[in-house]
Amino acid sequence: MAKGKSKKVKAVPKKATKSSSKVVLKSTKAKGTKKLAKNSFPEDFDWGCATASYQIEGAHDEDGKGKSIWDVFAHTPGTIVNGDNGDVVCDHYHKMEEDVKLMSDLGFKNYRFSLSWPRMFPTGDVKNVNEKGVDFYNRLIDELVKYGIRPLCTLYHWDLPQALQDKYGGMLSREFVNDFKAYSEKCFEFFGDRVKDWITFNEPSCICVLGFGLGMHAPGKADNPGEDVYLSSHHLLLAHAHSVDVYRKKFKKTQRGVIGITLNSEWWEPASDSAADRQAALRGMNFTLDIYAQPIWGDGEYPKSIRDAAGTRLPRFSLKEKKLLQGSSDFFGLNHYSTRIGGAPKLSIALQTLPREIKTLTSGMGSYGRVLNAIKPMINPFQPSYFKDMDIVSYPDPPGTEYTTMGWAVAPYGFRKLLNYIQKLYKPPGGIIVTENGLATNEPSPESAKADTNTTRIPFFKAYLEEMRKAIVEDGADVRGYYAWSFMDNFEWSFGNDKRFGLVRVDYETLERTPKPIAHWFTKLMAKNAIPK
Repeated sequence: MAKGKSKKVKAVPKKATKSSSKVVLKSTKAKGTKKLAKNSFPEDFDWGCATASYQIEGAHDEDGKGKSIWDVFAHTPGTIVNGDNGDVVCDHYHKMEEDVKLMSDLGFKNYRFSLSWPRMFPTGDVKNVNEKGVDFYNRLIDELVKYGIRPLCTLYHWDLPQALQDKYGGMLSREFVNDFKAYSEKCFEFFGDRVKDWITFNEPSCICVLGFGLGMHAPGKADNPGEDVYLSSHHLLLAHAHSVDVYRKKFKKTQRGVIGITLNSEWWEPASDSAADRQAALRGMNFTLDIYAQPIWGDGEYPKSIRDAAGTRLPRFSLKEKKLLQGSSDFFGLNHYSTRIGGAPKLSIALQTLPREIKTLTSGMGSYGRVLNAIKPMINPFQPSYFKDMDIVSYPDPPGTEYTTMGWAVAPYGFRKLLNYIQKLYKPPGGIIVTENGLATNEPSPESAKADTNTTRIPFFKAYLEEMRKAIVEDGADVRGYYAWSFMDNFEWSFGNDKRFGLVRVDYETLERTPKPIAHWFTKLMAKNAIPK
């Protein structure tokens, strides 16, 4: 692996283009929304696609880039299915111009991507700037602007500099808050003249639960899930709040942008109408979504069910921190993929669904040994666990339920219910932006991708978008945008390269890009602002 000492340079933001002053995450709610033409969406609705740096860029050790926790995790034997990694993947780092042109050719006007912290700051320290890394993102953003594509930039999509993990344990340390704030400020300085829409963190629940509860994601810790999930979540929320604070104080007025956070959540549907099952399903929502949403859009506290269950293992916010957190997102970013049936814990149900849960874990963890290490705290009666605190059992899905190749239930009704849950509980002033939604299907060849798309992908997206439209038109949910996951096939974290989510197929041997039929379906959708028949 090539190792080069990064030059300490001052990255200078480029001049703003004429389009850079446009703040576009605006309200699409208007009188007469219910009178929209059949299958259509509000006039200013935003359609886009999304990716993430480690999943597509490759060039893992080129041009002065430092290691991320995913570089190290993916090279640890037994962590990734098939031994895959992000060393090359789609090679977007070298094929960026081609990818942006293809995006434009397909009619996309909004693109969500993420920045690689260690590509720009190899050691995590903002005093050590890697000029070539900053230049890559400057060129990417310029290319997007050239084609009239609005960038939605995610600051953190899971690739923490390994140097900070080694230095103080990453998110388990309060030092992470200050380092993330400093990193964010540099990004606003470098790119804020053209980037007007920012996301601080992508999917806190995945970062903290999979990274520190199951050890399924980097940094791969699962030995102390009764404390580490909460501690990492606490520091993540504080880092988010401080990042937003510095943006609003130093950049928002001149750059005229918006900033928020993206949360992920399944919808937890009660197994029955009994009080016990309804309360269990609500705990599922509390532990997955509300643990991050309530401090920001609610009272600045964690949900009571979590406070009661975790006790002193759950950190608390000071009055000053609560004030900083409340209202610290200009919109509600939401990633959603599936629905689970949840109910009160019952041994018979737990035994019935255990094979499914173990199969799901094993398919994404590489080995039964790693699964065993992850579940030891759950079965140890003397060790606290986030999962024990949650106190819920996942019940069997209804007969006839279809599943994606990730093993996730296809349940569009849950999407509508989740959107309404957020709208009713939090009424986010900036509306809801669906920043990820999509599915993986079995596509071992280009021919199978074409055939499978017509029978699975299009029906999936059509059904989910129809439920989202109902939430907007019939229920009054303030949903303002939708980003499909993902623009192209990519490295699907612990599942490796086999799980293909892309609208565009990538041949990992030749790196050839081929739009799937679903990509052209989206072209029609965006052109008409209506669901194609």
